[in-house]
Amino acid sequence: MKKKNNSKLKVIPLGGLGEIGKNITVFEYEKDIMIVDCGIAFPEDEMMGVDLVIPDITYLKNNKERIKGIVLTHGHEDHIGALPYVLKDINVPVYGTKLTLGLLENKLEEHGMLRETTLEIIKQGQTISLGVFKIEFINSCHSIADVVALAIHTPVGIVVHTGDYKIDYTPIQGEPMDLAKFAELGKQGVLLLMCDSTNVERPGYTMSEKTVGKAFDEIFADAKSRIIVATFASNIHRVQQIIDASVKFNRKVAVSGRSMVNVVGTAFRLGYLHAPEGTLIEMNEIDKYKSDKITVITTGSQGEPMSALTRMAASSHRQLEIVPGDLVIISATPIPGNEKTVSRVINQLFRKGADVIYKALADIHVSGHACQEELKLIHKIVNPKFFMPVHGEYRHLKQHALLAQQLGMPKENTFVMDIGNVLELDGNTAKKNGSVTSGKLLVDGLGVGDVGNIVLRDRKLLSQEGLVIVVITIDSETGTMIAEPDIISRGFVYVRESEHLIEQMRKLTHQMLLNYEGKDWGTMKRLVKDGLREHLYVSIKRNPMILPIIVEM
Repeated sequence: MKKKNNSKLKVIPLGGLGEIGKNITVFEYEKDIMIVDCGIAFPEDEMMGVDLVIPDITYLKNNKERIKGIVLTHGHEDHIGALPYVLKDINVPVYGTKLTLGLLENKLEEHGMLRETTLEIIKQGQTISLGVFKIEFINSCHSIADVVALAIHTPVGIVVHTGDYKIDYTPIQGEPMDLAKFAELGKQGVLLLMCDSTNVERPGYTMSEKTVGKAFDEIFADAKSRIIVATFASNIHRVQQIIDASVKFNRKVAVSGRSMVNVVGTAFRLGYLHAPEGTLIEMNEIDKYKSDKITVITTGSQGEPMSALTRMAASSHRQLEIVPGDLVIISATPIPGNEKTVSRVINQLFRKGADVIYKALADIHVSGHACQEELKLIHKIVNPKFFMPVHGEYRHLKQHALLAQQLGMPKENTFVMDIGNVLELDGNTAKKNGSVTSGKLLVDGLGVGDVGNIVLRDRKLLSQEGLVIVVITIDSETGTMIAEPDIISRGFVYVRESEHLIEQMRKLTHQMLLNYEGKDWGTMKRLVKDGLREHLYVSIKRNPMILPIIVEM
């Protein structure tokens, strides 16, 4: 395609930069917009009570009539998880491979949106057109099956988007990454490379998924008891290797955890998982077999509070109780921030008498992301004019830009972006030019975006300092108190053990209101709140949330 007029291609990341997760990127040329991926992030520790974090799509809602479609690189939550929320506002066709859309269908069904959403299955090697954009789907490898990278042919040049990837020459399923296509694109001339940055700090190469299968065989060969393996539900290749090892050593396989049951069911239905008939059994059937004939595949590799493995460790799982001699394999590396919760689960499992194997003890997990040497290979064969690192925290993006510069990329041609930034390109130049509305929306139960900074601040204060409620009963006509103030404490002090402090607060409130001659309830509440806060901080160095309530009689 040749450049038309003086229009420029705009690349606008609305998520996935400076953070892990929430991946979504907008490509815009004149009146046409297409979107790559639309994922969630998981809440940080300070986001108390929040279930999910999704991207702010204000910019897309304001331009929804121009959007031609959404293209998905693979089926991980951080790339598809926000679609049930986003498609309610911008109902456009979604394109992805069979497994990717199969996993998405489960989510849309839960939200009652499956019938009204257009899903278009594509195959590796296929090319589609969305307005002025032609998107070529390139076979790739990652820690989930049916992954694609993208070559986006635009009026100003080719953009290569790797998606999440690693170069695995011996994948469990399908063909290795199509490096020949990347080299062919490099010869044609690539305007912009957007490349996964997750493992940029790791030297060397990422090990093949098949190495995990060998480790499983060795562990299963020696096991004389029940085996429980925790891994990511979406890691179909890992699940297949667990099943293969179980079949090899004559074990039945049961699946536990809602997301694991859903993903495994979808993968079997679509042909991405396979096992001899009779291998899989229900969880309520495991007691019918000897312990050395059972494998359980479960969620909980990240120590999630409500996951199946965590409930097993806490003796709250309805169908499985950990007993001495059980072998638990945690086939995953803790995501940054989850180390403490994973460690807690491991300790609980050991206390119950289980043997636990985790990443520090055996090669039972490999990453799905490219390390430095694989990143260098893609950079050299694609040989782009400009480079924009994606998918990573800010330090990952910065290190990836430095890596590109070490390979010969001019510093001025590398762009470390923040979400909302606009990168404008024509055939010869690229520059940052302004920004659009971006950020995060918090999903709490059925509410989307109704929990903000003020609510989170209050939740944090309540969790750290507790709550004091002051109930003041007032004569509606005279404005005078007609009863002693009532003090209620939650998470602050236990009333019966702190009667002296409670009585001090009651007397102070009474005295402050006796001295107040007005009838403005707002001023009265503020007077009580400020007076008690100062008293409590001076006397016991605590700062609870104080909530005055006025009852008129």
